Amino acid sequence: MIDFAVIGSGISGATISNKLNKKYSIKVFEKAKGVGGRSSFKRYKDKIGFDHGLQYISPRSKEFKSFTKKLIKKRIIKHWKGNHEFLNERVKRNKKHMKLIGVRGNNDISKHLLKNVNCNFQSELSEIERQKDYWTLKFKNKSITYSKNLIITAPFPQVKKLASKFIKTRLFKNKVKMNSSLTVLLITNKTGCKFSSFFTNDNILGWVSNENSKKRFKYNKDLWVLQSTYEYGKNHTDNYRKKRKFYTRVLINKFKKLTKLKIKKVYFSHIHGWKYSSNSKPLKTKSYWNKKLGIGICADWFGGPRLENGWLSANSLYKKINIKI
Repeated sequence: MIDFAVIGSGISGATISNKLNKKYSIKVFEKAKGVGGRSSFKRYKDKIGFDHGLQYISPRSKEFKSFTKKLIKKRIIKHWKGNHEFLNERVKRNKKHMKLIGVRGNNDISKHLLKNVNCNFQSELSEIERQKDYWTLKFKNKSITYSKNLIITAPFPQVKKLASKFIKTRLFKNKVKMNSSLTVLLITNKTGCKFSSFFTNDNILGWVSNENSKKRFKYNKDLWVLQSTYEYGKNHTDNYRKKRKFYTRVLINKFKKLTKLKIKKVYFSHIHGWKYSSNSKPLKTKSYWNKKLGIGICADWFGGPRLENGWLSANSLYKKINIKI
C-alpha cells in the first residue's frame, strides 16, 4: 500500500507529487497518455507539435516568479519572444508582461517535476471508496489501487462527483463555473507571418498562436493553435464531436478573415473541446485537506484561470499536509 495516490499530472498534481515524493511513497494516475493536463503538448512528428491548451506563463506572485527563474536557469522554460499582436483596440498592450514557455513543450514543467515519480498513464479514476484507514481507487481500465491518502487535482465538477459523498465541506457549496473552449490545431503553407500570436476582438475566435515562433523546431509549413472565446465554447463544446468539420471550418474561416494571412492550403487540422478549461473567479481558500479522512484537493480553479494558481494551490496543500499529517 502506498502513502499517497495523486490524481492528475497537471501543474498541481506534478507540484504536490514532487514535494511528497521526497518523504512518502506515492503514485500519480493520469487519464491521458502523457503528463501536463491542460498544459499538454500535442506531437505531430519528431519535435514538431502544438501547445494544445496552455499557451504561455506570465508569473505574477513573488513565489512563482522565483520558481520560474530557477526553471529558466535549468533550461526547462524560456522567454517567448516576438510580436504579440492585439487586434482588439480595447485591450491595452503591456510590454512588461513576460511570456514564458517550455523549451520543448508547455508540459515541460510537469515532466521536470515528475521525472523521479512513479506515473501511471491511461488510468482514469472512476470510483473511490473509503475503508477504515485507507482508500480504494477503482479505474476504468479495471485496475485497483490502495492508498493511505488521496490527492485529487481534477476540475471542480469531477472532484465534487467523486468526493462529495465522503467530504462534508463548504467547498462544494461554491458555485464554480468552469470555462469551456474549442481548440483547433492547424498546419498550413508558409505565410510569412511576422507575429507570434494574435489577440482578437471577435466573439468566436479569441486567440491565435504561431507555434513556429516558439522556435522549438524548423519546418517548411506553419503550425497554428486557434482557441475559441469562452462564450463560444460554453455554447458549443458539448456538441462539437457531432459536427467536428463544421466547428473546425468556423474557426479556420475566422482565422483567415481576422489575420488576413495568405493561406493557400491546409495540410492538417484537429479540433478538441476543453469542457473544464478554467475558473475565472477565485475562491477564498487555496486548497483543501482533511487529515481524518486522508484526502486533499488542489487545482488552479481555487485561485483562478492561470497555471500559476495551480502551483500556488499545490504548495498551499503541501503546507497543510506537512503540518497536520
